[in-house]
Amino acid sequence: MTVLRHNLAAGEQVRWVPRRLASDLMLPCNDFWLFDDQLARIHHFAGDGSLMGDEFSSEPDILKLFAAAFEGAWERAISHEEFPV
Repeated sequence: MTVLRHNLAAGEQVRWVPRRLASDLMLPCNDFWLFDDQLARIHHFAGDGSLMGDEFSSEPDILKLFAAAFEGAWERAISHEEFPV
């Protein structure tokens, strides 16, 4: 959550997907960032939540899967401002 306030201040749109709304979505196991559908930055976390490292991919099949997963989740997501804490 420490980084979140900086993302919001920078104007990033943040949304949350409750797990009950995501049961039928095919989502990657790892958190990722997708840059212009050209590059994926895949985060690998330890069990305690600490970042172990990142992986980068420009593999077209992976980019398509991540883009589809993002779109599916984004459609169901609730804006940060409206999401109950």
